Amino acid sequence: MATILVVDDELGIRDLLFEILNDEGHQVELAENAAQARATRLQFRPDLVLLDIWMPDTDGVTLLKEWSTAGLLNMPVIMMSGHATIDTAVEATRIGALAFLEKPITMQKLLKAVETGLARKPILKPVVSSPVAHSTPSSQSPSNNVQPHTEYASMNHREVHAWSSQQTFDLSQPLREARDAFEKAYFEYHLAHEGGSMTRVAEKTGLERTHLYRKLKQLGVDLTRGKRGSN
Repeated sequence: MATILVVDDELGIRDLLFEILNDEGHQVELAENAAQARATRLQFRPDLVLLDIWMPDTDGVTLLKEWSTAGLLNMPVIMMSGHATIDTAVEATRIGALAFLEKPITMQKLLKAVETGLARKPILKPVVSSPVAHSTPSSQSPSNNVQPHTEYASMNHREVHAWSSQQTFDLSQPLREARDAFEKAYFEYHLAHEGGSMTRVAEKTGLERTHLYRKLKQLGVDLTRGKRGSN
């Protein structure tokens, strides 16, 4: 799974690219302008960036040049535009862009460009050890308007660690099924460790809450079992 940053000022384009790339199993981060792109790139260190050329504050070519000059162009960047000229595309390529996609972008061209881009850079993810228990979920007050799910809030840290250490995965499965099984266990672990708080899980996993809910639903994580069991 790669981390892909989509930078586009059009909400419809961002949502479309999120859906396509998320369905392919990638973690997708979104930015609607250059300022958000700078912050998101710094926070998530994406494996690939899809960068729109025409944006209201700073255009994509200028941002690309900024990253290149500062030595920050250490990830493949694919430019996107519906109105760019050949000269603009050539300039972006000269600065360091890997490719150029003309809008409207077809799913086939998008996935091919992303596959080519990711093949240019190995995806290295840090190995994260189990968090050290420092407090029990019951000692942490849930964020405003966020109620912990009973099933996960009832587990203490020792139970969470014991549960996670028992997880096994069938590596003979096709990649998508094996990845989904891992991601489901991954999110269930964080839900248990954070006492069911969606806000804290979103912070720990680096996802927006809206994207987190969508991901949990997609993976079939049942957030109502605890509630049903408590009735």
